[in-house]
Amino acid sequence: MVEEAARETVPRGIGSAKGRVIDFQPLSGTSESPPRRISGIGEFDRVTGGGLVAGSALLIGGDPGIGKSTLLLQVTALLSKGGKCAYISGEEAIDQVRLRASRLGLEKAAVDLAAATSVRDILTTLEQNRYDVVVIDSIQTMYLDTLDSAPGTVAQVRASSQELIRVAKKRGTCLLIVGHVTKDGQIAGPRVLEHMVDTVLYFEGDRGHSFRILRAVKNRFGATDEIGVFEMAGQGLQEVTNPSELFLAQRQQNVSGSAVFAGMEGTRPVLVEIQALVAPSPLGTPRRAVIGWDSGRLSMVLAVLEARCGVAIGPNDVYLNVAGGLKISEPAADLAVAAALVSALSGEPVPAEMVICGEIGLSGEVRAVPQMEQRLKEAGKLGFGRALAPAPAKAAKAQPNGGLKLTEVRHLKDILPLLTKED
Repeated sequence: MVEEAARETVPRGIGSAKGRVIDFQPLSGTSESPPRRISGIGEFDRVTGGGLVAGSALLIGGDPGIGKSTLLLQVTALLSKGGKCAYISGEEAIDQVRLRASRLGLEKAAVDLAAATSVRDILTTLEQNRYDVVVIDSIQTMYLDTLDSAPGTVAQVRASSQELIRVAKKRGTCLLIVGHVTKDGQIAGPRVLEHMVDTVLYFEGDRGHSFRILRAVKNRFGATDEIGVFEMAGQGLQEVTNPSELFLAQRQQNVSGSAVFAGMEGTRPVLVEIQALVAPSPLGTPRRAVIGWDSGRLSMVLAVLEARCGVAIGPNDVYLNVAGGLKISEPAADLAVAAALVSALSGEPVPAEMVICGEIGLSGEVRAVPQMEQRLKEAGKLGFGRALAPAPAKAAKAQPNGGLKLTEVRHLKDILPLLTKED
C-alpha cells in the first residue's frame, strides 16, 4: 500500500481562469443619503422609511381582498405627478384596473397600464422605456419561458424576481412587487424572495373592521416593525394619523376585564384596549381562547398569577381579545393582560383614566420596558391621567411621566389591591 497526497481541486464552474481583483473601500468613508420619492400618503411614507429609494425593490404581501392592489394604485397615481410610472397586472385586465381607478377617482392619473405575465416581454419594455416606478401585480403570475415549470412555482418565482430586480437596480427603477400569502399568512414562494428585496411589507387587517395595517418586517432604508394605519372607505384607503383614537373609539368605561395598554409599534406609540373574560367552564379542560396576542404568553401570565399571586383561575374559561383586530407581539403587554384578567375575575373595573404597560417575569417581578417616555406622552395627549408601570432599573435615569400620575409596580402582587373589591 502506497500513501498518496490528494490533489487540490477547485469548485466546479470556476476552473483555472482567474477573476479580477476586488476593490475594497474603507469603512470610515462618507456616503450621501439616497434620494427619496415621496408619495404624499404619510402612513405609506412612514413605513418605507421616508419614501421610495431609486433602484430599490419592495415586496408587499397580504390576504386576498385586503387592499394591496388598491393601495399600490393610489400610491402609483400620486407618484406619477413627479415621475413616469407603470402598473403591470398579471391577474386583471386593463378594463378592470381602469374600473378600480375610476371608483377611486384616479382615472386622470398619468399611469401606464399593461396586462402581461411574460418576464421577457416586461424586461424588454423596461429596457426601452425608462420608468421611475413599476408595479408588478403579482409575482406569482409571472413566468420565464426558459423554465418548464408553471407560474407560481418556486423556480419561476425565484427566477422571475431575480431578473426583475436586476433590471430595476440597473435602470434605477423603484420596483413594487405584490406577493400572495399562504394560509399561515406568510408570503408564498421561496424564502429567498424576502432576502432578495430591500423591503418587505405585510398588509394586515380583519374583514370585520374597516381599518388596515401596513407593517414593515424588513427595510434596508428605514426602521423595521414600523406600521401605517389605513381605513377602508368608499374612496379607497384613507390614512389614519392618530390610530390610538381609532382603537379606543368604542371603548366602554367602568366595565370589568378591560385595560388600556400603552404599546409601541416601531417608533410610534399606540394605545389599544385589551379585553378579558373569565367564566366558569362546563368542560373538564378549561378553554383558553386568544385573539391578537400570543397564546403561549397568556399561559405564562396565568401560571404566574396562580403560583406567585395566589389567584385561582384554573377551573375557568379564559378569553382574551385585543380590541380592533390589532396584533400585539411585544412582551410589554404582560402587565395589561394580567390586570384585565384580575379585573375580569374580581368584577372590579380598571380605572378608566389609567394606562398600563410592563413585562412580567416567571418569579412575578415586573420588568421595565423601553421607550416609556413616548408611551406616557401619547397617553397624556389622549386625556389619560394615571399610569401603572414598572419602576425604572437602578442604573436607569428617571424618565418624564408625560404629566401622568405614575404608580410604580415592582411585583405582580402590587396590582391586586387596585383591582379587587374591598370587603
